[in-house]
Amino acid sequence: MRPEPGQVLHFSEDPSITRFVPHLAATARQPGEYVWAVDARRSPGYWFPRRCPRVMTWTATTRVHAIEYGWLERMRTVELYAYRFDARAFTPFGEDGPGGGHAHVATEPVVPLGPAERVGDLFALHEEAGIELRLLANLWPFCDEVTGSGQEFSGIRLRNALPRSME
Repeated sequence: MRPEPGQVLHFSEDPSITRFVPHLAATARQPGEYVWAVDARRSPGYWFPRRCPRVMTWTATTRVHAIEYGWLERMRTVELYAYRFDARAFTPFGEDGPGGGHAHVATEPVVPLGPAERVGDLFALHEEAGIELRLLANLWPFCDEVTGSGQEFSGIRLRNALPRSME
């Protein structure tokens, strides 16, 4: 599930939203009210239940996503939806090298191009995209490994991860 050219996506577990209004997210690290969306390159990072902590890393030829075992059943059963938007209503947000920002934001209310689309089998999406999906007892060792590797990486919802091991 990726946007078509000229589109961005917003992923949600709620299929009934008809209008998105900018708001200050409870987890925001920056000021400002936004509607958040992602482009085709960042879409795979959102093929997860909303609250699922994950660590992702990629090179030009490989991509690895990791979650904790405790999220496996939710990953199997979540009903995830994607909303398509005209990308012209959004601007890139954040620094992320040559590809632009890590997300896209709108500062005015936006209406999806159509109804929410069911994303489908999240494991199948990963497989079809050639993304290795790892199940780990704890995300922190993998997170530490990738942040020190020099590879591109992203960590999302890490506050929901299990605590670091006390070893």
